[in-house]
Amino acid sequence: MSRYTGPVCRLCRRETATSKTGEKIKLFLKGDRCLSKKCAVERRGTAPGQKTPGKPSRQKVSEYGRQLREKQKMRRYYGVLETQFENYFREAARVPGQTGKTFLQLLERRLDNVVYRMNLAMSRAQARQLVTHRHFRVNGRICNIPSFQVKPGDVITLGDRSKSSTVFQANADYARNRPHPEWLALDDAELAIKVTGLPSREQIDTPVDEQLIVEYYSR
Repeated sequence: MSRYTGPVCRLCRRETATSKTGEKIKLFLKGDRCLSKKCAVERRGTAPGQKTPGKPSRQKVSEYGRQLREKQKMRRYYGVLETQFENYFREAARVPGQTGKTFLQLLERRLDNVVYRMNLAMSRAQARQLVTHRHFRVNGRICNIPSFQVKPGDVITLGDRSKSSTVFQANADYARNRPHPEWLALDDAELAIKVTGLPSREQIDTPVDEQLIVEYYSR
């Protein structure tokens, strides 16, 4: 499957430049770098691309433009390609209840996102790589599919050889000292993750207005 291989800091800068509130929006695509002074959003809050002298940097954004930007922001936040993102929405639309909430739950329940949320990876990109390299097991079976949907009761564990790797030893100390979502539980000794339930909207800190995305796909 193809994937985005360009400079990811441009994606954060684009979202910050189009924020109506002027808030610095970070997609945390580079892990700890996004929290340091090296973060491109902190150094350069303007949108990427050549600027035309004398032309206003901001123009009035239409309702469609707001919906499109929100969709792009959420898609980039989770690192999902366009077709797969739309398929998630179609699946959420078939489920009774709030489509936006179900949509977010489907994205949160991706295996690579769970690994990232539990701080066993510095970014979702690293989590996706670790999953494809067969480091994780779901209910005792190797799973190398980043988009695998976990469900309540599932237990995600590390392979025995993976536990001794320098990457996971460093990430383990990081994971033990950082908070994690309430719908996930971490066994510090075994570095095992248990899915205790489905995430509620209050437990998902994704900085998006999912209703705008529902409106975008409902046109």
